[in-house]
Amino acid sequence: MFRAFRGMSESEIEMPSKEARKEAIRNFKERKTLLGAYAVRCTATGHVWVGVSRNLDATRNGCWFTLRSASHREKSLQDEWNAHGESAFQFEILVGLDEEIHPLEVDDLLKEQKKTWIAKLGAQPLL
Repeated sequence: MFRAFRGMSESEIEMPSKEARKEAIRNFKERKTLLGAYAVRCTATGHVWVGVSRNLDATRNGCWFTLRSASHREKSLQDEWNAHGESAFQFEILVGLDEEIHPLEVDDLLKEQKKTWIAKLGAQPLL
């Protein structure tokens, strides 16, 4: 029989109740995500790339994953990552947008923030 945890029998493993699982799923779906503008900065060269996202936490994870996998879409960022390594990079949240923004306004506000921060930091755009 398959054992989920080393050294534990099936009878020792306590599975969450159906209600507890449903509660956890509901909480996950209801969580608020932070949307806004972010920068990826190479501390070795000072180069900065700016992007916007509807979920900044997921964007950071995805960006680092693609950079580690040498598959990032922004060639200049990938080249600097390859040259200087992960320790030379920072992910910065530049601005978070209010959760109460009407959904139809989000895209325009994100585009506006991206343009503003690219100009302010002299950065390159990220897709």
